[in-house]
Amino acid sequence: MALRPDLTALERRIDDAANRLLERAPDNRLWGALVEFLVFGAKQAWACVFGGALLVVILAARLWYPDDAWLARNDALTIAAIVIQVVMVWSGLETWRELRVIVLFHIVGTVMELFKTDVGSWAYDPGGVLRILSVPLFTGFMYGAVGSYMVRVYRLFDLRFTRYPPLWLTAVLAGAIYVNFFSHHYIVDLRWVLLAGVLLTFGLCTMQFHVFRRTLRMPLVVAFALVAFFIWIAENIGTYSGAWLYPGQVDGWEMVSISKLVSWFLLMIISVVLVTWVYPPRRPDAVAASSAPAS
Repeated sequence: MALRPDLTALERRIDDAANRLLERAPDNRLWGALVEFLVFGAKQAWACVFGGALLVVILAARLWYPDDAWLARNDALTIAAIVIQVVMVWSGLETWRELRVIVLFHIVGTVMELFKTDVGSWAYDPGGVLRILSVPLFTGFMYGAVGSYMVRVYRLFDLRFTRYPPLWLTAVLAGAIYVNFFSHHYIVDLRWVLLAGVLLTFGLCTMQFHVFRRTLRMPLVVAFALVAFFIWIAENIGTYSGAWLYPGQVDGWEMVSISKLVSWFLLMIISVVLVTWVYPPRRPDAVAASSAPAS
């Protein structure tokens, strides 16, 4: 088994064990497709472990955390999020190098949270002391969970890209998207112009990823849309738990507007640009001779 130097020590042990198990699986078309599908799902779940754990904690706090506890629910969520992050690094699920990007996600997300709550886009329960103004500190970890997924999926699937746009252009586009999240409250909303810019910039880019035995390809904008959709699902779970609410949910929970998918799709561009700080996009022909498909 060739060594995957991009995996952490813990992930490499899991990868080797999984490969030894999977290598015994038949390679006929039907069974092979099933194995690829199951491995793909397992890798996605592994990449989502931070976000999944945080979502479970948020939902559990809604269902079982007592309202009259001496420690406010928001503070308990913040402490739980810190514990999850510490475990992620201590156990080798994330590297210190990746933690830099996750911290940057915290900062970028918290700044936007401070502004959005101030203008009334959404609101958090006022309880707790671990907060900045009206924003509980656990909210930064929700953005950090997106960053954790992005950097982990990059490694686990050994992502490669064809026709990736110039990094300076993606940075300018990401900066414009971030500014629009603020400026559209005061001037014209340019999200549809920016969406068109994303499609023009990334429309020809294809993502290549390894599952087990096979290498698959997908248009990068399709990957953006799929991730945005699953974040929207997580957002519905988060608002159902009461961790935060949109104005239309104050009198009774309802599904988050499907239009939010556009916002999350645009957020993917900011996320991708931040991740390229740690993992510059690589071309398929840059695969080292020693690389092997991950399990």
